[in-house]
Amino acid sequence: MPNLTRRQFLVGCSAAIAAMAGARFGTLAWANPMTNTPPEILVVIFLRGGCDGLNIVPPIAGEDRQYYEEKRPSLKVPASGNGAALPLNAQFGLHPACAPLHDLYQDGRLALVLATGLTVDTRSHFDAMDYIELGTPGRKDTATGWLTRHLATSPHLSSAFLLPAVATGSMRPTALLGADQSVALNNLDELTFYGHWAYRDDQRRAVRHMYESATSWLHRAGVRTLDLLDIVEARKPPSYTPDNGAVYPDTGFGNRLKVLAQLIKMDVGLHVATVDLGGWDTHAYQGDGSGGYFANLLDELSRGLNAFYTDLDSGYTDRLTVVVLSEFGRRLRENANRGTDHGHGNIMMVLGKQVNGGLYGQWPGLHEDQLYDRADLQVTTDYRRVLSEILIRRLQNPNLGSVFPGYTGYEPLGVVQGEDLPPQYGGSQQNVFLPLVVR
Repeated sequence: MPNLTRRQFLVGCSAAIAAMAGARFGTLAWANPMTNTPPEILVVIFLRGGCDGLNIVPPIAGEDRQYYEEKRPSLKVPASGNGAALPLNAQFGLHPACAPLHDLYQDGRLALVLATGLTVDTRSHFDAMDYIELGTPGRKDTATGWLTRHLATSPHLSSAFLLPAVATGSMRPTALLGADQSVALNNLDELTFYGHWAYRDDQRRAVRHMYESATSWLHRAGVRTLDLLDIVEARKPPSYTPDNGAVYPDTGFGNRLKVLAQLIKMDVGLHVATVDLGGWDTHAYQGDGSGGYFANLLDELSRGLNAFYTDLDSGYTDRLTVVVLSEFGRRLRENANRGTDHGHGNIMMVLGKQVNGGLYGQWPGLHEDQLYDRADLQVTTDYRRVLSEILIRRLQNPNLGSVFPGYTGYEPLGVVQGEDLPPQYGGSQQNVFLPLVVR
């Protein structure tokens, strides 16, 4: 064992602290390890770039199929034959690259909400993403994200939640803006105490003694960080084998989902998590028919979600809800570069064992007179309506006036199961909901 000077020992302790900071801990609001019922889990997957919902769930019959084929002579997903859309009902199909999701749809675990999105007019990626993640469409001066406000107002965010919020990746998304109790990480190795191999235990004790010597928020956060590292290191296996034969795509997206699955199984109180999958800004060479670049992205998304659900379907999916959304959809008409430009209405996906699988949403039609700005799919379901139902029925947080300021008149679509608590709006708000959509 090497001989270390006092200075070298303290430098090692400082390095360990710096390594912990690398996981981007804020003023953490963690508490003790889980002592009662594990929390509901919400995973929000954001498809950044504006995914083409019209090619994820294309019309396969009727007049809208005719309009769709006329506007997308190269990009249209076939309604029959090779590469045909997988039928959802008589009117709509699912892109064949989404076969792993189609399996979940047939099992009643996947809901698809059509013609959903922002009720404000913007084709700016940055504005649209901010509006959605802040939860205040038309306003970008909001100081916190919608998930942050959920964490702040949830009646069930108790002391049993050791690690309530995680953002996979190197940065926290705007949805978690201001959430000091959230952690951004790329892999579980970031939740490790790094010290000199020969003196790691001594360094750990020294760091803990330093943080336990006072009671400021910084010192409390340091102690809780060390508590978390102790638990994660004790429960993290040397290698991870997903349950039920689940196979994640060997991509950044697949690896981030695998990290979340491991955290959920460690029972450290994970409550909300975010995952990004980018690359959906398909202005050129999107892929003819059911192949090409767009199909490859859908394959990655679908295999990842299927693996995530399958991996956790061993006692965890009863309290898991996954929602997938994007900032906006794409134009109905393909452009000269065999791509699609920024649009308006889109789809949302909701996945989980407590999901009422099926198609939802008031379909507005694709005739030119039915299109938004005579170019885009109309939005008939505000995206906040879907999220509000998940907040109330699954997360048991009725404080919609705080989570989504200015949004009232909530009526559930029936996408998820759960108790209908009376929504709390907390003041005079303008009703921005659309008529109730039936399945």
